Amino acid sequence: MNEASTIARNDSTRVLEKLRREAVGLDAHYPVAGGGERRRTYLDSSASTLRLSIVQEVLDRYQPHYANTHSTLHYAARVSTTEYDWAHRVVLEFTGADPVNWMCFFTGSGATAGMNRVARTLRRARPERDMVVTSMMEHHSNDLPHRKHFPEVVHIASESSSDALGCVDLARMREVFEQHGARINYVAITGVSNVTGIVNPIHEIAALAHRHGALIVVDAAQMAAHVPIRTSGHADPARDLDVVVFSGHKVYAPGSPGVVVARRELFASTEPEEVGGGMVDTVWQDRYTVSAGFPEREEAGTPNVPGAIGLAAALYTLQQVGMATIAAEESELMSYALAQLAGVPGITLYGATDPKVCVRTGAVTFNLEGCEHGFTAAVLNDYFNIAVRNECFCAHPYVREMVTISLEDSADGLSNDELELLAQQRRGMVRASFGIYNTRSDVDALVAALHSITARKDELLALYDRLPNGDFRHRTFSFDCANAFSVRGAVDELLGV
Repeated sequence: MNEASTIARNDSTRVLEKLRREAVGLDAHYPVAGGGERRRTYLDSSASTLRLSIVQEVLDRYQPHYANTHSTLHYAARVSTTEYDWAHRVVLEFTGADPVNWMCFFTGSGATAGMNRVARTLRRARPERDMVVTSMMEHHSNDLPHRKHFPEVVHIASESSSDALGCVDLARMREVFEQHGARINYVAITGVSNVTGIVNPIHEIAALAHRHGALIVVDAAQMAAHVPIRTSGHADPARDLDVVVFSGHKVYAPGSPGVVVARRELFASTEPEEVGGGMVDTVWQDRYTVSAGFPEREEAGTPNVPGAIGLAAALYTLQQVGMATIAAEESELMSYALAQLAGVPGITLYGATDPKVCVRTGAVTFNLEGCEHGFTAAVLNDYFNIAVRNECFCAHPYVREMVTISLEDSADGLSNDELELLAQQRRGMVRASFGIYNTRSDVDALVAALHSITARKDELLALYDRLPNGDFRHRTFSFDCANAFSVRGAVDELLGV
């Protein structure tokens, strides 16, 4: 390693450590059952990451210059327009997309809005191809839009190894393409599962799709914060990605818009789904002409300028660290977490855990024997101030399949219907998910808490009531949200009323 690369690596490490220490909310303290307060251990980044403090600082500095875009004739509008345009360029750089042939635009409600827009547009642009291929591991946002807009959607199962599910089954996907290739519009596939953190071979899937004239649409919502994205520029152009969709609230900029990165030609051939101010060149009383320029034609109305600037700040910051560096750090943390969790008595870990079988990043899902997932999550919060998520993570078929597999060995003698009923009753799991601010000490805190829960299970179960919605509530300990924060309380205090 030469001197220049050593300096760069040292600087990258310094920046990463700064970000790790200073995420907004990392030092939040909440009361715990038994008395006192604890610093929160945040293990819910797959739902939403914490905001980087540098992103908050950038937004604070921008706010005095806030104005609408679409004009440069007064200073603040010029600032907003310039930085909003720059935000699009940063997205293309971050996703490795050639700005000559790819463009990006922002959407309103995260990746969900983007995926709906993609499904509607590609259905109209390629009407002769009426089928979509996706996988069983998809988040509902990368499943339901395709079901709604296409008459047929094929769900490919995951590979099964040692009674655990791994990546999407490429052999089965090839069979589907051999049978239906001329009908398939695109493959919609997650880059990283939001349930297990399993990484799919998206570029190999792209090459397969392109051989049959199909496209690839990648749900990068869980991918963007964890591993590098390379949309274009491969030695084999068939491995390039056609569409990439993600959301800023999972990339350290909560509140930012969703993002669609796509080949220009795919959206240029049809009129935009949403019309209004900003996406037209001229409007007459009886007609209008849609702008040919991107992203303007896809962003009708007043944009979320602060959200886009916050997202751009987050992505640019991650670039300064280097996504390869972040991926390597998280790979080490995932390996440590899986190894430590495997030692908890009665734990079931979901998804293939051997990195030689498939790569994982960002999330670990599990259940404890004799504990409903809602109970485990409640105790982790109430007694240890460890924030995790439970239930099905908007991926019901995938979770149901994994839970069913995990029950098979302990359900000898049950019929398929009885096994399905048992899986339905136990459907759900606990997910611990990581961001750049998490360390081994967070994993250690989780593992110690789980050991305590298994040792005190009967005692703790007696302290909780199961609610009709499946949540668990402590019988004597309670938390009043208003004591932590309320909009009305904050306004009253600031106004002195």
